[in-house]
Amino acid sequence: MNLNLLIPNLFWPDASQPEIYSDLSIPSLEILLAKSTSTQHPSQEIEMWLCKAFNIAQQQNSWPIAPIMLRIDNPGLAKTSKDFWMRADPVHLRIEQNHIMLADNQAFEISKEEAEQIVQDLNHNIGNHYDFSILPLRPDRWYIRLSKVPKIQTYTLGQVTCMNINGFLPTGSESIIWHKIFNEIQMLLYEHPVNQARESRGELSINSVWFWGGGNMPQSIQAPYTHIWSDHDLPRALAAASNLSHSKLPAHADEWLQLGTAGNHLMVLDTLLGKAKYRNAYGWRETLTNLEKSWFSPLYKALRKGKIDQLTITTLNETSSQDFVIMRSNLWKFWLVTHPLSFYLVKH
Repeated sequence: MNLNLLIPNLFWPDASQPEIYSDLSIPSLEILLAKSTSTQHPSQEIEMWLCKAFNIAQQQNSWPIAPIMLRIDNPGLAKTSKDFWMRADPVHLRIEQNHIMLADNQAFEISKEEAEQIVQDLNHNIGNHYDFSILPLRPDRWYIRLSKVPKIQTYTLGQVTCMNINGFLPTGSESIIWHKIFNEIQMLLYEHPVNQARESRGELSINSVWFWGGGNMPQSIQAPYTHIWSDHDLPRALAAASNLSHSKLPAHADEWLQLGTAGNHLMVLDTLLGKAKYRNAYGWRETLTNLEKSWFSPLYKALRKGKIDQLTITTLNETSSQDFVIMRSNLWKFWLVTHPLSFYLVKH
């Protein structure tokens, strides 16, 4: 049995804060990393990594997340539609000095009624003029339907979350049109009744959308796995598209090990992601400590006992991504010295 753990932000994203690793008790993780063979790759967001893992190519330099996610958000549309689909997710923008910072739905909640009211106004006032329609298939996951492919390239929402959006706006021959749409949406939402009500309650306003993930449904989606384990919706959609088994994450590794399912498993442990994006240092440390108890310690023991043949830890960061491959035989290499997690700062 082989297991690939996908763990975004296993390392803290700010290398100038090595003190964040002080007094962390993560002995099993440190042993696993020390006994591994590691390879480094360019930086990539979770959506990009998953697309590559499932042999999905970019379309116009954008990853086609929208048509893939449509399979679980509206299966009927996914089967019948030949249109171009793009995400237009609700976001909150905040001006800080010369920067415009973006917060995604990890920073706010939006109800079904709020989403429908905002989208109705967007479609009536802007969509009709530019010949598109937005569908709030989930309160926090909106789709834009287009009859023809727009000549733009976009960045994923993950790439721009908690970042200055100025360097991430759409590019391409039709980018001026989409910049105009982007600005008109912000103008409409600036004093929208939904936002006035939200602000009166002390909640973040939904003052923009983020265009990303456009494309047509890929013809072939396949991966070298037999089972996908995740609470993240994109792996579930990819599993459905490639006819792979998918399950929610077990509470801990021992629960998963008791199943004894043979094959190649992909497990997405993304609980560190939001903490790192929003620079929640305390939450990141607490979550990593919990992962040590629930996952790294029992998986280390299982590898020693031969219950797992190969364990791969894939970590994604803003500067790089890295694979740590551990075979059972590696654990007996006593000359490989265990280091604290901060040791890997210069490598990730």
